[in-house]
Amino acid sequence: MLNNPAEKYHPWPVLSLPDRRWPDNTLTHAPRWLSTDLRDGNQALAEPMDAERKLQFWELLLRCGFKEIEVAFPSASQTDFNFVRQLIEEKRIPQDVTIQVLTQAREDLILRTFESLRGAHRATVHLYNATAPLFRRLVFGMEKAQIVELATRSTRLIRQQCEAQPDTLWQYEYSPETFCFTEPEFALEICEAVAAVWEPCASRPMIINLPATVEVNTPNVYADQIEVFCRHFSRRDDVCISVHPHNDRGTGVASAELAVMAGADRVEGCLFGNGERTGNVCLVTLAMNLYSQGVSPGLDFSEMKQVVEVVESCNQLPVHPRHPWAGSLAYTAFSGSHQDAIKKGFDARIPDEHWEMPYLPVDPQDIGCSYEAVIRVNSQSGKSGSAWLIEQNHGLTLPRALQQDFSQHVQRETDAHGREMTHSALWQLFRTRYGLIPQPALLLKEYKSESQHDGELLLQATLLINGESRRLQGSGNGLLSAAVNGLTRLRKQTLVIKDYHEHTLGERSDSRSVAYIRCLFADGSSQWGVGIDSDVSRASLQALLNAAGTQSGSL
Repeated sequence: MLNNPAEKYHPWPVLSLPDRRWPDNTLTHAPRWLSTDLRDGNQALAEPMDAERKLQFWELLLRCGFKEIEVAFPSASQTDFNFVRQLIEEKRIPQDVTIQVLTQAREDLILRTFESLRGAHRATVHLYNATAPLFRRLVFGMEKAQIVELATRSTRLIRQQCEAQPDTLWQYEYSPETFCFTEPEFALEICEAVAAVWEPCASRPMIINLPATVEVNTPNVYADQIEVFCRHFSRRDDVCISVHPHNDRGTGVASAELAVMAGADRVEGCLFGNGERTGNVCLVTLAMNLYSQGVSPGLDFSEMKQVVEVVESCNQLPVHPRHPWAGSLAYTAFSGSHQDAIKKGFDARIPDEHWEMPYLPVDPQDIGCSYEAVIRVNSQSGKSGSAWLIEQNHGLTLPRALQQDFSQHVQRETDAHGREMTHSALWQLFRTRYGLIPQPALLLKEYKSESQHDGELLLQATLLINGESRRLQGSGNGLLSAAVNGLTRLRKQTLVIKDYHEHTLGERSDSRSVAYIRCLFADGSSQWGVGIDSDVSRASLQALLNAAGTQSGSL
């Protein structure tokens, strides 16, 4: 890279608009959407979609709720032409969906385009020609007047063709290419000239598309350009203003949002931002951004994983795992502090109230994502992450001290192998560590208890220890106290219960219960045990045995 890039590159000019109004506007409703995945997105693929993949993508767009879909550049290839004909002849286009096709400003290409659309119920013909000074000078060698004449002549031909096929509901779209670095006064001039030929009205709808085909400035400058155009275009009330931002500076989403705030009515883009170079604006991000603010986007991404799968299959391009809304890691927290905040958010969550959740701007379940992906455990995770997964997957609400104890064991495991710990591995570690295995060191087979004349309780139990049946007997002021006294005599080692917690697993009267017990031993060490049983007393006794079973002692 150059030490002084100003020697090679110059900043693009900005507009003077001291009374700009768009910064005070808010997005309160969704724009019209146009998916151009099947045209702009498709032409940017190393291997463009075949008919089968295009149809699969087409069906996905319909399921998502798109009403305007740019399907092809029919004069550019026989494949595109045939796809348009297939949609029409096989009656695959719903009555309320408008297909759109692109054409350059050449008579033969325009006529070929209309040939592809014969018999369509609704169709938009999208004409573009270069208006930016760089393209006028270097690519086409044309003056402004020639550029205007080309656009108006082509528009006149398109109108004639539309009028010759009155059974189709026609819409016309014109794009000055590329608007964002065309002189504002010239962009306005050529659009006025084109609109004068088309004469937009309710029966002859028109779209003026103002593309940022190559981002050359910050999004606020693009918004200023849109506002200036909307203020001065004489037929503003008769046309739909559309924007088509690309992502060369990585700000396509911001450009689109600010453009809508500045007066644009429609946004063109692709699912997940596919397109030439750095791609088109991502329509999923735009729609979900609105959704997260309580604004219905008019698009349905309730099954986001399926949307990702279809798009990846059709485009043969991966959706980044950190995509803002659809990535496989979009709702995942590995960090301990993040996990702790999320767990506390779920603990405090009151159903049917407004969603307020640390680090999760929307409920993942709204787009078909399970909570299992929200917290994942690796060496960076803390106590809350492991506890949350145990609770979500197995219903165990671990006491805080047990969370801390378990997290230390998890930390040692993840540090040892350096990898993420799966849910099954986490559960296996928990079961092994706290005695929830088929054959713990001390297994309660049967027990009975009875009250004595002195008010104490006598416990008699049969334990299985290393395959050998042993008798345990003890007395105390309660069941666990009696069990502790019996274990002390049996193992010849002192232990006391320091923590005890219990809860049911579920809300039914026949639900099982879980007990958590921490024992303190004579050497100062402590150990947790967990027991689960339909009988809460039996669960408590087994939890005590599981805590005691990890300590060495005479039997």
